[in-house]
Amino acid sequence: MLMQEKRYTEDHEWIELSQDGKTGTIGVSVYAAKSLGDVVFVELPALDLEVTAGDSMGAVESVKSASDILTPVSGKIIEANNVLQEKPGTINKSPEGDGWIARIEVKDGGEVDKLMSMDAYAKFTAE
Repeated sequence: MLMQEKRYTEDHEWIELSQDGKTGTIGVSVYAAKSLGDVVFVELPALDLEVTAGDSMGAVESVKSASDILTPVSGKIIEANNVLQEKPGTINKSPEGDGWIARIEVKDGGEVDKLMSMDAYAKFTAE
């Protein structure tokens, strides 16, 4: 399945849409994973959970802090990355790859267009 460019939120989540734009994979950015430190627990979203952009859909706990995971777009959670239940540190090793959090059925692709591109996010985190 071909993926489109990742888009980022100011809260350091990312979403990558499938080529058809109907589903998105959500995770936390490399920047967020570094800021969190060693992740020790991940609260995954419930399947079929209906969310609106900006809603909390789970949480990540690290040795330093706990942070809500906010959904970048509205839709319905269709899959959660169960690997994170046993290996929460996957988020530290591969936050924008194997450490993805959930997959969502996207309600409005236009919401994705409003998010930051990789370049814009790089500038945002450099400030």
